[in-house]
Amino acid sequence: MREIAKISHKLPLAVLEDIDYRVTSWLAGGGKETDPYIHQQLRFALNAVAREERMSS
Repeated sequence: MREIAKISHKLPLAVLEDIDYRVTSWLAGGGKETDPYIHQQLRFALNAVAREERMSS
């Protein structure tokens, strides 16, 4: 979660909202911040940042 927060300023708003919704739903359903699903959301966020950086250069 901290890693996602660190890069949140680089994410498009729609991506950030999507990740927030997914993580919130996961945690509300009994999931934990250390579950692989949360790591998957971090990978998604990192890929989104990389796409944004490629598009802007």
